[in-house]
Amino acid sequence: MPEGATTRDAADRFNDAATAVLIDQTTFLPPLQRDPSQVASSARDLSATPTFADTAFRRVAVAAGGITVAIMLAVGLFLALRAGQAILPPDGAGLSFLTTQAWSPETGEFGIAAVLFGTITIALIALCISVPLALGTSLLISEVLRGRAKQWAVTLVDLMAAVPSVVFGLWGVFFLQEAIIPVARWISTYFAWIPVLAVTDAEGNALSDASAFTSSAFIAGVVVALMVVPTQTSIMREAFMQAPPGEREAAYALGSTRWGMIGAVVLPFGRGGIIGGTMLGLGRALGETIAVYMIISPIFAINWQVLKTGGNSVSALIALRYGEASEFGLSALMAAGLVLFLITLLINFSASSIVARSRSGAESEA
Repeated sequence: MPEGATTRDAADRFNDAATAVLIDQTTFLPPLQRDPSQVASSARDLSATPTFADTAFRRVAVAAGGITVAIMLAVGLFLALRAGQAILPPDGAGLSFLTTQAWSPETGEFGIAAVLFGTITIALIALCISVPLALGTSLLISEVLRGRAKQWAVTLVDLMAAVPSVVFGLWGVFFLQEAIIPVARWISTYFAWIPVLAVTDAEGNALSDASAFTSSAFIAGVVVALMVVPTQTSIMREAFMQAPPGEREAAYALGSTRWGMIGAVVLPFGRGGIIGGTMLGLGRALGETIAVYMIISPIFAINWQVLKTGGNSVSALIALRYGEASEFGLSALMAAGLVLFLITLLINFSASSIVARSRSGAESEA
């Protein structure tokens, strides 16, 4: 074969190979120098055809969410329809239902001012006790304990959440009430200058007899606090354990102590868990029935002295009067339940909104 032909064949093979591996130079150009039509035509299609499992899971999730919302709306609609007779004129109480303290549907004088005040009072007392306990326990489990001790602590907290309400009520009536009366008496003695912590009679004289401190909103609040602590602890613990390890190590690398790292990294990141756990505990405390019903001494008057005997709550009122209520009285109880239902919904929606804006919330960008 002539030498010239060999050279041409080699050149042709080289050109073919170069053409095969040649990459369009526009791919390497900065975005501002590219031809938009070329960029659009060369963009990768990231869409994927969903599989049967993906489609089934999506439909089941949507159906579950829709059913949950439908049940909630059905409960609210049921309460509203049954409460109409007691609230709407001409026979209903109208707006006075929210301002009247007495409860006598048979005579037409009834309202939830007293029981609503007692409900909020018991819930606030429970939060004042439960939030510090839950916060400390969750930090202990997530940041201090390790190994088997941590597993045992998590198990004990979860088991405490499984204890029935009636057991807490029995414990509060037969053990806690007698044991906590000296504490309540001490508080009323040294902090009586705070009006809500004083225990006085109708003439304003201080009371020290043990019977003046039994079945109070304070005792009910302590029992409810111990009931909501496990739920709050679980939520806060999960939020704290999700704090970024890199930020933890960075805090230690900058010379931070363990408490300094917790204050700079863990607590800010777990703010959503703290708020969510607190609000969830508040919702549980507002609706607690059996324990409060067993402990509280029901009265239908606003009692500003939380350490003094007497109080009430909406849920305890319904449990107390449901069995003997007439048709109109049952409608009044449904109206009270409707108010409690709306308050609980408002608290939960507010908590969800706050958690979503926090760093550890569902919509966080951190």
